[in-house]
Amino acid sequence: MLFSQFRGGGTLLLLLALSPALEAATLTVSPRGPLTSLAEARDAVRKLREQGKPEPVTVLVRAGTYRLSETFTLGAADSNVTYAAYPNEHPVISGGRVISGWRKSRGSIWTAPATGDFHQFFVNGRRAQRARSPNYGFYRIDGPSSQNKPFLLKYRDNEIHKSWETAGDVEVIALLAWAEIRMPITQVDEATHTATLAGNPRPSNREVDARYWIENAPDALDMPGEWYLDKKAGQVSYWPVSGEDLTQSEIVAPVLQKLVQIDGAHDVTFRGLDFRHADWSIGPQGYADAQAATEAASAIEAVAADRLVVEKCSFSELGGYAVWLGRGSKHGRIAGNHIFDMGGGGIKIGEVVKRTGDADQNYDHMISDNEIHNIGLVYPAAIGIWAAQSSHNTIAHNDIHDLFYTAISVGWTWGYAPNLCNHNIIEFNHLYNIGKGMLSDMGAIYTLGVQEGTVIRNNLIHDLTSFTYGGWGIYPDEGSSDLVIENNIVYRTKSAGFHQHYGANNMVRNNIFAFGGEYQIMRTRVEDHLSFTFDRNIIYFDSGLLLGSNWAGDQYRMNHNLYWDARGIPILPAGKSWETWQSLGQDTDSLIADPMFADPASGNFKLSPRSPAWKMGWKAIDMSTVGPR
Repeated sequence: MLFSQFRGGGTLLLLLALSPALEAATLTVSPRGPLTSLAEARDAVRKLREQGKPEPVTVLVRAGTYRLSETFTLGAADSNVTYAAYPNEHPVISGGRVISGWRKSRGSIWTAPATGDFHQFFVNGRRAQRARSPNYGFYRIDGPSSQNKPFLLKYRDNEIHKSWETAGDVEVIALLAWAEIRMPITQVDEATHTATLAGNPRPSNREVDARYWIENAPDALDMPGEWYLDKKAGQVSYWPVSGEDLTQSEIVAPVLQKLVQIDGAHDVTFRGLDFRHADWSIGPQGYADAQAATEAASAIEAVAADRLVVEKCSFSELGGYAVWLGRGSKHGRIAGNHIFDMGGGGIKIGEVVKRTGDADQNYDHMISDNEIHNIGLVYPAAIGIWAAQSSHNTIAHNDIHDLFYTAISVGWTWGYAPNLCNHNIIEFNHLYNIGKGMLSDMGAIYTLGVQEGTVIRNNLIHDLTSFTYGGWGIYPDEGSSDLVIENNIVYRTKSAGFHQHYGANNMVRNNIFAFGGEYQIMRTRVEDHLSFTFDRNIIYFDSGLLLGSNWAGDQYRMNHNLYWDARGIPILPAGKSWETWQSLGQDTDSLIADPMFADPASGNFKLSPRSPAWKMGWKAIDMSTVGPR
């Protein structure tokens, strides 16, 4: 048997006779039925399989909003199926419910009945601000952040109120170096100005005078665009912005944290669907991030998925990440998607755990041509594309911008211990407007651990700003080794275009590093092996110094580079004269000379035919196809 769709009639027919020449079945989901949901289509496919029909199935989804009452789950029996938007139509897959019954309460505040617990609130597609104090900017923890268990926060003035301890769901969000905590307040001691939070900090959650703010306090609902949920009363309150009519508005609160869960399926494709309204949750003790918000849920999560394809889909108004290719997933393709307005990040590949046995390992994914922006709105440390303990992946032609932490992160083994991350290609990505002064210790491209065969090339990186230290363009962090970093253009970074904390045998060649704010190149740890070779690069700057941090010893090789300080002042590598630096065996064939860029201030780094770089073996960098194609 075969389900088919007459193009003109919009009616789903059950064909009792099947032509032997017909190889694939087609189902259609429509608000008008008879199949009205993805779950009904999945169950219809299962019936086909029970009848011995293994052929591929395409499920075409007509325009409309399909609200999931539970996570859409796919297992091994649901393989070999494509779920796709009907041609020229725009179906929305939503994990939210519409909130209705609004009435004027007091002043400008409106209220409506609300059951359950939710943490996001969308008015006509706009993310509303959960009641926040202060409305703009931050408070400051008084002194160093606490390492007590539970977390003790020392506050100033009257920033935290005694009444909040009984509410049960007033949260503190604090920014601590490269991570954040988000925890409910359980007790307030006004005499000592100490708030006790529900959870424990991680050892890395340290900062002096750290910034923090409060969310979901009843008296923080004090300006248009904010909302507050009183779970005990079963009521949500909202202050509309100018021009909003709640009787004519669609107001949605997410119900589900995951929209799709795949476990053991193969050859599943999602194409052209619009995924929205997945929530986030921190649990009763709250959340303390170690790095990269890896614990945040994803709208689509896959375990042991083979050849999963997600293409030309949209992900927005979500609380966590968009897609996670998790344990045992292989040969996936996440391509051509638009990911934005995210509480978490974009795409996660792999896990923090090193798995043994091929069945549980993660490898061979293509992550390409996606636009990922305006992310980290709940978890500021979320990543654009994160790959951990995963090998033989290609991350290419993505446009990642406007986020608070790292754009692309690959690795996840600190130091030189064995790991599963190798032979990854990161190329032709456009990464910009990164950090935005929110967190510290970040790179547009960040790596960890030994990564044999990994290549970072032809990426365009610019405009990266950290809060304090650590705004780097390309950042090989702890143990990053055996990398090839070539043909990248990196400019306007707060701290430096390139920084290697420590690692071994990295090759850095034929890159442009320009306009580092504090330094241009940085190196931290001295070790008894060759840390990197820095060859045939162009460094152009008009502020800061050439080299920063620790350049003791000689376990690095620098040569055939072209340096230019546009201020016209002498370049002093590591505080030494150029002659002394060369006498130590570094940059013996390098030059200090103007590279003759076309218009570097505007980001045009095309070299004049008369540039001295050509005589030094410089090879033109191809940026013609950078970003999504």
